[in-house]
Amino acid sequence: MLTQITPASLASRSVRDRLIASRGWVGFWFMLPTALILGLFLAFPLLKGIWLSFTNARIGRSGAFIGLENYAWLWDDDVFWLSVFNTCLYTAVASLLKFAAGLYLALLLNKRIPFKSLVRSIVLIPFVVPTVLSAIAFWWIFDSQFSIVSWSLRRLGLIDGNIDFLGDPNVARACVIFANIWRGIPFIAITLLAGLQTVSPSLYEAAIIDGASPWQIFRRITLPLLTPIIAVVMTFSVLFTFTDFQLIWAMTRGGPVNATHLMATLSYQRGILSGTLGEGAAIATAMVPFLLLAIGISWFGLQRRAWQAGEPDR
Repeated sequence: MLTQITPASLASRSVRDRLIASRGWVGFWFMLPTALILGLFLAFPLLKGIWLSFTNARIGRSGAFIGLENYAWLWDDDVFWLSVFNTCLYTAVASLLKFAAGLYLALLLNKRIPFKSLVRSIVLIPFVVPTVLSAIAFWWIFDSQFSIVSWSLRRLGLIDGNIDFLGDPNVARACVIFANIWRGIPFIAITLLAGLQTVSPSLYEAAIIDGASPWQIFRRITLPLLTPIIAVVMTFSVLFTFTDFQLIWAMTRGGPVNATHLMATLSYQRGILSGTLGEGAAIATAMVPFLLLAIGISWFGLQRRAWQAGEPDR
């Protein structure tokens, strides 16, 4: 039996064939498995956590919907606001210092130096070493009894007794920030170095011929061309630093007296160790606006063509 072909069927078939042959649809089918995996392992846990933040769920008990009660409780919680302050301070100071040191290291590695490949490999070591292993090493370095820093200063006659690095709130904050900077510099340095490799040497040669100083070359050529890469790398740096957990938990557990508690560690302590899943989820959910703000700033910067080119805003 022959199937009757009508103009409508021909039109629908041609539309279907065009969609199948479209490069956009090919990209869609390739991206679909990744989108499903991301939805399953990222989007679903995020939505589940947001829902838990509106409940009084505990470990072993599903809980009931209580609205904004968890957030109202956190609003009056001094420890929560201390963790917000610690997180913002930790993120701001560590990110700025990592960027400054990483940019300087990238500029240095971009020059002609002996054993350049070996040096680049060595620079990656802090980033390759597992976070917990690095944290344990820093915990030993800053230990109140066995600190190598205290031992060295005693041998030099600069101090009489050991320094309690992780026992003083302000010093403990400085120690965890230092550890985060040590781990994060290689990521920024190598990424910016990759960006520097794309800058044409002819631009530098023309600037030198025109009599430009090293600062003018950096300000007018290097920095504008690196701006898009800086925006991306700093976004990732801020996100990684803001959500840091392993380093803090392995070094201080949030102490002393909650001085190094970040929102991530406090969420774990309240939600998992204390068993109040709803409160822990509320703390984790409260991190989302800060992360969206960081992403928004980067996205806004990347869309401004004049800012990317190093030109003043009009």
